[in-house]
Amino acid sequence: MTSVRRVLCLFPLLAVIASGQPVPVSQADPESPASREARLAWFREAKFGLFIHWGLYAIPGGYWKGERARGIGEWIMRRQKIPVKDYERLAGGFNPVKFDADAWAQLAADAGMKYVVITSKHHEGFAMYGSKVSPYNIVDATPFNRDPLKELASACARRGLRLGFYYSQAQDWHEPGGAGNEWDFGPDSEKDKNGAYDKYLREKAEPQVRELLLNYGPVCLIWFDTPALMNPARGQRFVDIVRSLQPACLIDGRLGTAGDYVSTGDNEIPERAPQGAWEVPATLNRTWGYRTDDHDWKSPGELVFKLVDIVSRGGNYLLNVGPNAEGVIPQPSQDNLRTVGSWLKHNGEAVYGVGRSPFGEEFGEYSSKTKGADGKPLFLVRNEWRCTTKRGKLYFIIFRTAPDGFVLPTFKNQIKAVTHIDESGKRVPLNVETLPDGSRRVKISLMAVRDTMGAVLIVDLVGDGIER
Repeated sequence: MTSVRRVLCLFPLLAVIASGQPVPVSQADPESPASREARLAWFREAKFGLFIHWGLYAIPGGYWKGERARGIGEWIMRRQKIPVKDYERLAGGFNPVKFDADAWAQLAADAGMKYVVITSKHHEGFAMYGSKVSPYNIVDATPFNRDPLKELASACARRGLRLGFYYSQAQDWHEPGGAGNEWDFGPDSEKDKNGAYDKYLREKAEPQVRELLLNYGPVCLIWFDTPALMNPARGQRFVDIVRSLQPACLIDGRLGTAGDYVSTGDNEIPERAPQGAWEVPATLNRTWGYRTDDHDWKSPGELVFKLVDIVSRGGNYLLNVGPNAEGVIPQPSQDNLRTVGSWLKHNGEAVYGVGRSPFGEEFGEYSSKTKGADGKPLFLVRNEWRCTTKRGKLYFIIFRTAPDGFVLPTFKNQIKAVTHIDESGKRVPLNVETLPDGSRRVKISLMAVRDTMGAVLIVDLVGDGIER
């Protein structure tokens, strides 16, 4: 579907959202397994998304009054225990005149990403959109006086990208009742007991989530985070808001009650393939929000491996950039993402809309001798190859193998053909031979394979599914 056609198709839905009425998706129970699967259909197809952490924390960039703050850039207010009144002054100097929503959306598209998730309000409590709930926002409190989320929503729609919002529902270091700021407002336990936390939720967090769902068109997901003090009842209030206003919107796994999919720990790829829908939120360097001194960039080859590794286990990869205070995404982030996109341009059929590996031995095994810091057997990762599937096909992505060829894992299906997607996007037939050792295993010649980022071999099979 072209961008123009997609926007035209969205007009009826946008009109419903603007009216404040619930968005009809189906008559089914929104919490039924069938409804959840319907919501997840695009997510399972997309596989790769862009995370954007942007806020006032981009101004100090990891330093406060000449002192280097430890850890990730967006936590500087808490790490340095900066008083609210001092931190608020950052807003007066926030004027990201180089922000270009089209450039950001185009980067996501160039990288082969299918959805974008941006921080609408992080733990610092500052709204990166024109909120009517609190004047502590980018439109009312800064000289920039623009709503970047509205601009990004339009830019994403023009490119067929879905847009979601990160929202810190529990931690809000700017508000007396929000969790996390105990240097200004006292212990969180007291806020929980005296009603201040619920007051914050009802008067700021919940109304702001309504704003995001009502004013920015279709929202593909709300990415909640760090559910301090949340309980099932509090979480359900947010679920009810999302389901009533945009039933098709996904809820991540960090609300404090069950969402539509699981968010792993930051940068944590599970050792074994979990069941259900899940996603790995990850960084390009070491921080999420911008730091002036973090140049530890993951290479394009490493990013391709992580993407394929996650997808072959059945997950999605949500990869982050941290724009600076001028609104510019660091150039190394752009360069590395576009290199990944170039690889996906030719090899995307092995990533988008695929099923998980039917094997598993390629991931690694637990050591019988060595234990980790937790006392459990250490998992020894293998990184030679990964496998994804579609009906009647196996995709083997080769990262490292013997120079004389790749021996397929055992399965019973007959092989119809084996081809390789070369660096120009053409399919090249590959020679196949049965090993003479009586095992009936098959070896594929890699003499014609030149892809150094991850060579994709397509094995066409007799039958829809793999038989082992």
